[in-house]
Amino acid sequence: MTKTEKTPKLKQRGPMGRGMNTGEKAKDFKKSMKMLIKSLRPNYVSIIFSLLFAIIGTVLALALPNVTKIVSEEIFNAISQKVSVNLQKVMTVSLWLVCMSLVSALFSYFQGFILSGVTAKVTKKLRTQISEKINLLPLKYFDSSSYGDILSRVTNDVDTIGQTLNQSLSNIVTCITMLVGALIMMFVNSWQLTLITLCAMPVSLILVSLIVKFSQKYFVKQQNSLGEINGIIEENYYAHNIVKTFNAEEKAQKDFEKVNKSLCNSAFMSQFLSGTMYPIMNFISNLVYVLICVVGGIMSIKNPVFAVTIVAFIQYMRTFNQQIGQVAQISGTLQSAAAASERVFDFLNEKEQEKEDAQQKVKLSSIKGLVEFKNVSFGYEQDKTIIHNFSAKIFPGQKVAIVGPTGAGKTTLVNLLMRFYEIDSGEILIDDVNIKDMTRENVRALFGMVLQDTWIFDGTIRENIAYGTSNKTNKEIEDACCFAHIDHFIRSLPNGYDMILDETANISQGQRQLLTIARAMVNNAPMLILDEATSSVDTRTEIMIQKAMDKLTEGRTSFVIAHRLSTIKNADQILVMRNGNIVEQGNHEELLNQNGFYAELYNSQFAE
Repeated sequence: MTKTEKTPKLKQRGPMGRGMNTGEKAKDFKKSMKMLIKSLRPNYVSIIFSLLFAIIGTVLALALPNVTKIVSEEIFNAISQKVSVNLQKVMTVSLWLVCMSLVSALFSYFQGFILSGVTAKVTKKLRTQISEKINLLPLKYFDSSSYGDILSRVTNDVDTIGQTLNQSLSNIVTCITMLVGALIMMFVNSWQLTLITLCAMPVSLILVSLIVKFSQKYFVKQQNSLGEINGIIEENYYAHNIVKTFNAEEKAQKDFEKVNKSLCNSAFMSQFLSGTMYPIMNFISNLVYVLICVVGGIMSIKNPVFAVTIVAFIQYMRTFNQQIGQVAQISGTLQSAAAASERVFDFLNEKEQEKEDAQQKVKLSSIKGLVEFKNVSFGYEQDKTIIHNFSAKIFPGQKVAIVGPTGAGKTTLVNLLMRFYEIDSGEILIDDVNIKDMTRENVRALFGMVLQDTWIFDGTIRENIAYGTSNKTNKEIEDACCFAHIDHFIRSLPNGYDMILDETANISQGQRQLLTIARAMVNNAPMLILDEATSSVDTRTEIMIQKAMDKLTEGRTSFVIAHRLSTIKNADQILVMRNGNIVEQGNHEELLNQNGFYAELYNSQFAE
């Protein structure tokens, strides 16, 4: 069974996979923010200090208009009474203004500095948790999720959270302090004008709440579409040659444009709706300004000195209205952060593989290689069983070939043997020990694997071959490469075994596969799994590799999945699978003599 045969992946993997549910309901804003605040717990002390600095800086900034009012009153009184201005008093108050401004700026700097450090720590922690979580999730999750969407949670969503914390957390405290402080100072200056100002607040709050409620779903769609578009880009970039080969550029472009249009629409609506809040608030505040000027002018007729108070009041009122507008903008940022937090914490709360207590598990030290399947049943989905009551016994040192048509369940058997998936019923035994009684790490350490899909990481050829092993000498690595018939090719490369490889390295698919075969040889595990291990090499090289494989499999129980039946003629036992069942069993000659399904498969490969 090949990679594409896994039903969950066919349903949700790729451009039309996870994250495309544009009809999804709005996320739970309160729950998301609670989880985000809870994640900040180790940084509470730093955050408190930062917020205290923000409050002190804001209070000092709030006091400036009232201090300025003292200078204005002194000058106004001197002019109205036709006396000299008390320059000493004016200079003293002005000096206080400069000092207060400097101290306010200094506290604002410190709170920004501390909060930047907190943001960096939180984003680092979230990325670390996601990275650790990836290793704890079952393979089933990745078969039903878009890789690009998962990457988007690590990058875009975490970045959104970090930017929100860095920009909005201190702004929230500043806004609240400014609002409360400005309101108090407004009452101090004129309670009559303050009441007029407050009459406009209910209208503003109602409008803001309506816009926030209506725009939240668009912020959720925006984050989901962002994850979806990352998935499309990742897949089309990774499979660029396939797209070119099948002339699918137009389809890929249409898929991208479809999701990009969805992202554009949701981003436009979310930003437009959140952006309308400030103009609406500004319009209401301007109406209030007009009313304040009219009422204040009438009050100034009776008390001319009140004109100075109006100037200070309008400054506080402007500050008050600006903070209400700022709250409206922050609410938009918080909605985006809530949507991003929901996605990140949803991933972190995904069901993990069952934890195992290594002390209570059996650990096989000396391996004979007896493998037995007893009445094994399994399905990737509960209502769709693809392995039906499967039983087989493989004796130590046997080379077992698993053959059958695409979708028969060949690779699924290997996934079950390696405990990538847990069986629904039955038992799988190694040396008469149920693999469930062993840790997954112990089970997987028993097998060396060569898969059809080659995997190369950024690093030297030597590091790639020695991946997953330790204390391997250069001679052991080079000997394995000689057995895999790749040593000559490696030595012909610049820097030889120390050449750096990456996904763009200019080596063929067949050469990559030879490297993975050498990797399995270096691993020297007691048992082997070869899943179409020679599918990407030419016939001549395949013959040489088969000889190396024969030497590698001597004395080892090995499982060989092959479509080219000519490569498994020398297998001790051949399991012929069809629709999740073993329909025939025996060696090559026995199965040909039966003239059954195996003979049909074998002869079809040599038919004219």
